[in-house]
Amino acid sequence: MNPKIKRIATIVVTVLAAGMVILSGVMKLTHSAQIVETLTKVGVGPYITMLGIMEIGFSALFLYPKTMKLGFILLSCYFAGALATELSHGTPLNALTPIILIWIATFLRDRNVFLASAE
Repeated sequence: MNPKIKRIATIVVTVLAAGMVILSGVMKLTHSAQIVETLTKVGVGPYITMLGIMEIGFSALFLYPKTMKLGFILLSCYFAGALATELSHGTPLNALTPIILIWIATFLRDRNVFLASAE
């Protein structure tokens, strides 16, 4: 793959993944009516502000190159928990798209996170 195309693709996927998570965090911090309703149904209503702060903080760690691996781990754990909650409550799998994009962005940015001897 052309290095310039790979770099552009990496930036686009990374910004898209982090942007989705940051937007979700902002919606939680502003207590969007739909978010409050959905999260209250699954029992995490009292923690909406904390969840928003976590999403924004984990995304910031993910975007910064020196802490990308930590951000990746924290975002993966966060969205794995969100997926488990969604599955157990029969709600739509909203956490699936961000976690897939986060994994793709991480793979594009640093394959060594997944493969011990890449490149």
